[in-house]
Amino acid sequence: MKQIKIGKNKYIKGYSTEEVFRKSMKSEAYRKVYHEEIARLRIVRQLRETRINKKLTQKGVALKANVPQSVVARIENGRQSFSFRTLHKLATALNKEVKLV
Repeated sequence: MKQIKIGKNKYIKGYSTEEVFRKSMKSEAYRKVYHEEIARLRIVRQLRETRINKKLTQKGVALKANVPQSVVARIENGRQSFSFRTLHKLATALNKEVKLV
């Protein structure tokens, strides 16, 4: 924690990102959500990398998966979550299967 002067005899407390993260990780609920989000982002990365490696466009994958291209874009950008059904459609469009390992 660091005190930051904002005026004559006025200070506010400032915390680094690391300090906030360490404190947040003490909460079991936060840890659970954090790990879920990390897992989701790993899947998103795999989908995007697979699409690029196969030289497919988002539109091409969307057509094969029967979903709008905007859905593929939002998922790849991490702005949209997805259902198992959508994940399955995208994986199938990429000739992949969803597995738990």
